[in-house]
Formats: sequence, C-alpha cells, structure tokens
Amino acid sequence: MLRINNFNVPFDDVSPLKELVAKRLKIPPQVVLEVVVVRKAIDARRRKNSPIYFVYLLDVKVDVEERKVLARLKNDKNIAIVEPKEREVLHYGDIGLKERPVIVGLGPAGLLAAITLAQHGYKPLVLERGKDVDRRNDDIELFWQTGKLSEQSNVQFGEGGAGTFSDGKLTTRVNDSKMRDVLNLFVEAGAPAEIKYLHKPHIGTDKLKIMVKNLRKKIIQLGGEVLFEAQVTDVEIKEGRVCGVVVNQDAQIKCSLLMLGIGHSARDTYEMLYQKGVAMQAKPFAVGVRIEHPQNFIDAVQYGKEAGHERLPVADYALTYQDKETNRGAYSFCMCPGGEVVAATSEFNQVVTNGMSNFRRDSGVANSALLVTVGPEDFGSDVLDGIAFQRKYEKLAFECAGSNYFAPVQTVGDFLNGKSGSKDFLVQPTYCPGVTPVDLRECLPNFITDTLKHALADFGRKIKGFDHPSAVMTGIESRSSAPCRIIRDKEYVSISTEGLYPIGEGAGYAGGIMSAALDGLNAALAVIRKYKSF
Repeated sequence: MLRINNFNVPFDDVSPLKELVAKRLKIPPQVVLEVVVVRKAIDARRRKNSPIYFVYLLDVKVDVEERKVLARLKNDKNIAIVEPKEREVLHYGDIGLKERPVIVGLGPAGLLAAITLAQHGYKPLVLERGKDVDRRNDDIELFWQTGKLSEQSNVQFGEGGAGTFSDGKLTTRVNDSKMRDVLNLFVEAGAPAEIKYLHKPHIGTDKLKIMVKNLRKKIIQLGGEVLFEAQVTDVEIKEGRVCGVVVNQDAQIKCSLLMLGIGHSARDTYEMLYQKGVAMQAKPFAVGVRIEHPQNFIDAVQYGKEAGHERLPVADYALTYQDKETNRGAYSFCMCPGGEVVAATSEFNQVVTNGMSNFRRDSGVANSALLVTVGPEDFGSDVLDGIAFQRKYEKLAFECAGSNYFAPVQTVGDFLNGKSGSKDFLVQPTYCPGVTPVDLRECLPNFITDTLKHALADFGRKIKGFDHPSAVMTGIESRSSAPCRIIRDKEYVSISTEGLYPIGEGAGYAGGIMSAALDGLNAALAVIRKYKSF
C-alpha cells in the first residue's frame, strides 16, 4: 500500500480523487485500484493568492509494483510504502471471578468498557443512575422549556453521559492505535462514516442519541445487562477490596470487580467514595462563560471571500491567552459551530451552561466556552474543595439571574466597561429556559473576570470583531472537567482498593468523548489480561 501525506487539493476542485492521485503518482488512472482517505483536514491559512485546501492523508492500492512507482518519485518525501501493522495478541488472565463485572455509568468510558468485556464473554452488568436516552431527552426538554429539573436525568446524567448533549467532538490528544477501533464501532452504531477520517470529527447530539442507544443494544446482544435509574449509593469494601455495591440505597449486588465511569458531575458519588477511604486528590479545572457570535461572522474570519461555499463546513476557532497580571491561562473550549448554549445543571438551585449542536451545525450561531484555569490554591487542597467552589458560583449564578434557572448574561461591551443591563445583543442568546442581563462579576470570582477582561482584548486582536460590544456572554461554565481524581496505578486499579477501576472523565483521566472511550476500552483490556472470562 502506498501512503501519500500532505496531499493538497483546492477545496473547490471536484475532480475524483483517483484521477488526482494518478496524476501525483504519474501512473494511468486505471492502475489506481483503491484510494482510502485516512485523514482529511482544511488549510485555510491566509497566504498571498493561496486558495483554501483540503489536506489529505491517503492510502492507495495500485495494480503495479509499488517500489517501481516509488522509485520514480524518490524525491517526493510525502510518498512511502506502508505495511499493515499486526494487531496485538490479547492474552486472558488466570484469576477467576465469582460474580460478573459491574460497570457504573453508561457514558463513553462505561460504554466502551462494557462492550469490550461483553465481546470477550465477561457478561458485564452496567448500572446507570439516569434514564435511557429517549426518556432522558424528554426530561431535558421539559427542563429547558419549563425549568423543571430532574436531578437524576439531565444533561449530565443518563444514557450516553454528558457527551450526548454536546457538540459530539471526537478530537483528542491521546495517541492510541485503538482509536480507529472506537471510531469503527461508533460508525457501526449509527455515527456518520466521515468521523473515521476527518481531522476534526464530530457527531452532533441528534446522531449521538441514536448511536448510544445502539451501543447499549450491542452490549445486551453480547450477553451484558444494562439497568437504568440504578444509582450506586454505596460501595462495600472489606480488607481493602471491593465486595459489592448498594443500588438506590436498597438493593445489594455482590461483585469483586467494579469499574467506575461516573462522570465529572457525580458529586454525591465522589463524597461517598471519599468517606469510604478510596484514594483521591483535588485537581485543577476551569471556570468561565459561554460567548456567542453569528456563525457567518466566524466563517468570514476563517474563510474570507469563500465563506458560505457549499463545499466548506461551518468554521470553528481555538484561542489561548496567558495573562501576565493574574498569571493565569484563558482559552476557548468546546467551541460549537452552528450550535446553542444549553442549561446543564444537575443539582437544584444552580445554573450551569454547556454548548451543544446537531450534526448539521445549522443554527446560525457559534458559541464557545471562555475558561480560566482554577487550581487548589484557589479553592483549597481538600479532595472535595473543588466541588464546594463549583457549587458556590453555580448557586450565585442561579440567584443573580432570578432563581428560576434563567442564566445570567452580559454583553461584552458592558462587561469591559463595568456596566450591566444592555439587551442590544449581536445574536439572541440561545440558552433556555431564558436569560437575565446582569453583571457577571456577581457570580464569578474577581481573578476569573479580570483574566477574561484581558483575554477578550487579546482575542479581539487575533479575531477582529471577536470582542464586539454586543457579543453576548452567558454564565457560568463550570463543568469542563472533573474537580478531583480517583488515584489508580498503571493497571487502572485504585491504589487503595483492589478490584476498583476508576475510568474516564469522572475519574480524572480523560477530557472528552474519545479520550474517555479509549480509557474505558484500555481499562477493560487490563481486566481481561488479569481475569478469566466467564
């Protein structure tokens, strides 16, 4: 197989890839048997008279001797022969299990852990505190329309985890060859095929809801079991080893192998584990706001005169800033092109925001979190101090916006000038059930608002118009990552509790759908290497 790297094609060139590849390889088109897109990115950097390019990484199968083709192109460093890598042989462990493994949480980590174990005959039992995705969707819509919150079925809890009601980004910094296996599994379950090769793949909430339902069905078909509205309220530990769990403060389930994919908002579970003596530590996270702009403004900034072309996706951005005055970092996070800002609290009398979009990203509004780093030096070194910090400012956001789950909003102009009350919005705020103009300094600490003020000026220089006086900011975003970490060893086992496997974002070892899914998969493989299959 020949591999072509950095294969640039003008975005408006509609020529078949086979023809373009044949020209690059200097061979007849009929000799090109197959072209597989491994990765596709967009290069929209502004260079003199340079078009916007699609940049491909391609695997090409040809009906001629590959080395002869390569010999003619020896000066082209972007073309090489690649050999398929042999898959790692998985060896099963020799420790017997009396009970089936129990997995807590049906987010990305729990889903992949459950499917992996089920594929190898371990018949896992999955306990999810929330509801199945269809009933969960009904509860969320009711909250967004009326302000009636369910603490167990919301944007944070339920089938698919917090990622289901998000933009569905699948980008990750994790370099793991098994990522392709996860993407293939997602496509089989209903995700769009393009996620297997796009540089910045996403699924969108509408398709995620289908995908997670099909993954759950696959777990059951493979011999696993999934129980909804089954919150683990206690973990039974004897002599430093897991021996069972209590569900809904009543039902006892024996187990010696417990995988915890609880998500970053399972505060009551963190508190329970801390009281049980499970090794944990406080960790940094970030807090800030959501900012909204017209999507066509972001498109124009990134694509120039080509903005709006049917062959170009809606544009995104990524911004970072290091504040010398406050000595803190600020950055854009979970940027949602063509999306909306959503109510994402999981506790009564608090306001939390997040960003969400559907697959087509066609709302016409771009939003992103603008976050400032927060560490133990800000909230205290005790394991649960970060949760107390989050709760404090989420409650302030609830109260200053009217104590009715409306979100506090402020225009950038008012924020920078120390005023409040303006309703001259560049775009109508998308957050439901509603918004209240306030001074965001009422619900955020000074070190965050001071850093955001400086960052906005910097971002406005990098993206002219980003700090437009009528751009709207919505508070607060406080659940970008877990506020604590459940400490484990290199075999994914808790350092204090044998048989306990903390996994995913809630354990403090992932930061998005793909990294959480990979973490769950790798932890399941560690289980397989140690224990016998059923």
